[in-house]
Amino acid sequence: MSTKSPKLLPYGNANFKSVRTEKNYVYVDKTRFIELLENESNDSKIFIRPRRFGKSLFISMLSYYYDVNYADEFEQLFGDLYIGKNPTPLKNSYAVMGFNFSGIDTSGIDRFRNSFTGNIRQSVNGFLTSHKNLFTNIEQIINQINHGEQFIFESLGLAFNAAKSAGLKIFVIIDEYDHFANDLIAMGSELGDDFYCDVVRVNGIVRDFYEKLKIASGDGIIGQTFITGISPVMLDDLTSGYNIATNYTIKKKYNEMLGFTSDEVKLIMNAVGIEESQIEVDMERYYNGYLFNPKAENKIYNSSMIFYFFEQILEDEDLPVNLIDPNLSIDSKRLRRLCQNEKNRDILLQIIKDGGIVSRLLEKFSIDNLVDDDYFVSLLFYMGLLTINGLCDGKTQLTIPNYSIQRIYWEQVRFLISENSKLIRIDTSLLEKSIKSIAINGNINNFISYISKNVLSKISNYDLQNFDEKYIKAILLTYLILDDNYIPISESEVDSGRVDIFLQRNPKYSQAKYEWVLELKYCKTASKKSVVDQ
Repeated sequence: MSTKSPKLLPYGNANFKSVRTEKNYVYVDKTRFIELLENESNDSKIFIRPRRFGKSLFISMLSYYYDVNYADEFEQLFGDLYIGKNPTPLKNSYAVMGFNFSGIDTSGIDRFRNSFTGNIRQSVNGFLTSHKNLFTNIEQIINQINHGEQFIFESLGLAFNAAKSAGLKIFVIIDEYDHFANDLIAMGSELGDDFYCDVVRVNGIVRDFYEKLKIASGDGIIGQTFITGISPVMLDDLTSGYNIATNYTIKKKYNEMLGFTSDEVKLIMNAVGIEESQIEVDMERYYNGYLFNPKAENKIYNSSMIFYFFEQILEDEDLPVNLIDPNLSIDSKRLRRLCQNEKNRDILLQIIKDGGIVSRLLEKFSIDNLVDDDYFVSLLFYMGLLTINGLCDGKTQLTIPNYSIQRIYWEQVRFLISENSKLIRIDTSLLEKSIKSIAINGNINNFISYISKNVLSKISNYDLQNFDEKYIKAILLTYLILDDNYIPISESEVDSGRVDIFLQRNPKYSQAKYEWVLELKYCKTASKKSVVDQ
């Protein structure tokens, strides 16, 4: 262990000022991207990343950098960082107005409207209160907003007018802009097919909100806007109401803006006092693999995955029992909704079978498009279930990013598919015994018998017509991935090429005595005799 005083991990802390000034937290300097963003020609920006990738901490950093209220704290917050040594012309020159649309009530259209307008009212009040020293008659305006009969967007207008009268420009930051849309995807037709249209499209309350921002931007009241979320599912529907923004999500120079590179992970280890000898697992295979532009140089680690893993090592001075952050689990209801469409299920099966897919990567789409192949695959990319692996004939080659995602997400997808097809019923006790026999006794026969009896025998002759060894591999991985004795690796590289499945011993479960290489061949009935003879 290092002898220097170690820093602490800010796991779960998304407040930039807290991370920079409290408890000696480690901070990975991302402030160089402030300069890049400010130099862009468009002042209205959209940037999307999967869940728990550090979006909230990043926009908190933007707030402290640009808000006039924190000019006196600039040196303390940014002095030793890149942007502190290379400040931009617009530092601390705005009144920042922030919105966070997580937690909006989507249980009914009236509840949604009340929740959405209440969220805006609370955000406007917070903006005016935190900047009250800059405005005149501020108490009167706040009282008018809280107790007046005007519609909520008129309240937003009061705040804009107050800033204009004070000679202030506003920097609008919107976090979780798409959160309620993702909830609606999960709920589907439970709320009626017109729900989304009523709130997002023409004359919808959400579209009206963004139209007000567009007008204020045109009037010069809003100087900059930064919008973030996990998917572009509303961007197409908002185009006419908010057609002034540029989406920077998959631009090469912003590939590393969120998450960590390998070098940054090493810096974190050094800062918190973790030695390489304490890392007994392949971190790259577990947590790395994200690429958001096919020409970008560095693959990216999910920051939450890394912080969770390191936090467990520091607490227990050992590898965690669970190597995967349980907070990364996705809403199973949302996955179930996505799997209800037969075409979507076929795509998911293809991805599971092949380990990826080639598709067009779309930068914006509507909720209506999710039944179309390219739109659905693009959504999986933005959700973090797939990542870029290169280009192929003018399209994007996408793959499952890492083993954590494979465990957390794809095992759920496989079971959702099985649930819909009614093919598979699992006796987990027998499954566990058969895999334990592989690990301890070197006997694979019980596992093969289990798969043959409980899975393959349930598949119809019609489905078997299109079978090949890739389907068999997908089925085996579906079950092997459930056991902690092994880390099953598909298409593992060896000196002579690749093997179908490599059962790598899990370092946390040393009782496994054997590692396995499985090579699969799918033989139809006509070939049965020749196989037996061999």
